[in-house]
Amino acid sequence: MAKIHLIPYQVDEVEDTAAEIPQGVQMIQAPDVWEQSDEGSGNVIAVIDTGCDTNHPDLEGQIIDGKNFTNDYNSDENNYEDNNGHGTHVAGTAAAAAGEEGIAGVAPNAKLLIVKVLDGNGSGEYQWIIDGINYATDWEGPNGEKVRAISMSLGGPEDIPELYEAVKRAIDSGIPVVCAAGNQGDDRPETDEYAFPGAYNEVLQVGAINFDREIAPFSNTNNEIDVVAPGVEILSTYTDQKYARLSGTSMATPHVSGALALVISIAEEQFDRKLTEAELYAQLVKRTVPLGYPKSAEGNGLIALDILNQFEQLFQTFNTVFK
Repeated sequence: MAKIHLIPYQVDEVEDTAAEIPQGVQMIQAPDVWEQSDEGSGNVIAVIDTGCDTNHPDLEGQIIDGKNFTNDYNSDENNYEDNNGHGTHVAGTAAAAAGEEGIAGVAPNAKLLIVKVLDGNGSGEYQWIIDGINYATDWEGPNGEKVRAISMSLGGPEDIPELYEAVKRAIDSGIPVVCAAGNQGDDRPETDEYAFPGAYNEVLQVGAINFDREIAPFSNTNNEIDVVAPGVEILSTYTDQKYARLSGTSMATPHVSGALALVISIAEEQFDRKLTEAELYAQLVKRTVPLGYPKSAEGNGLIALDILNQFEQLFQTFNTVFK
């Protein structure tokens, strides 16, 4: 059986320091709802990737648990350090702590479950991925915490039934599964490019845009794209306690898994109950803005977390009685 791989990505630059809210986090309006959502507090995001730099100052306090499913580190399941860089970058976009001297992720109060299923070369066996998804689905924290979103910036050309079953099981357990669309795009929305598990109907498949709100030329297009998020020159955490700007649908994906942590906090407080996976999907999609591209390129559009509050203010203005 073929292996599954990191969706190829581009390292644009590596930096020693960074003290800012990255542009992508701002673009999806995350800071505008931090107060309302308590920055995603109480929610756990499972990052299924190459591991994580557990000593990174922006991440060390965010990691609640983890497990290694690869052959790296002599198959030591307790060593889920990142020997690639990709997983650390994804984790930081989702939930880096908004400290004084580092960067803020989308949900700075959320916790991270690090699931290492890809080795230092960014390659993994399908069984590792399947086991990693099942681990995240069944995981329970020291205080009864459960995973509320799964983030997967990986993919392969093959539709493996066992992979589909693992994804379906997570979703049936109430966990939204967020997947990168893939970077085999040819800049033509009318031609389809598929990577699995992203292409499964049940997952939230994420395409990439740049900061000019243009679809990234590398972003896969197909009839299962759900949303788009920033994925070009994204600043986030990196190995060796550094920071890097990377490009790819891999970088767009954790913007959405982080956004889910914020949406869960807001919506479940409003409804005063736990929402189903379908309800969470609906709540997320309500917070999108179409960009004018074909649905095969942008799905429902760009994540815009504060859009409902903006609508509310607009309606209040319209409903004001002028004497």
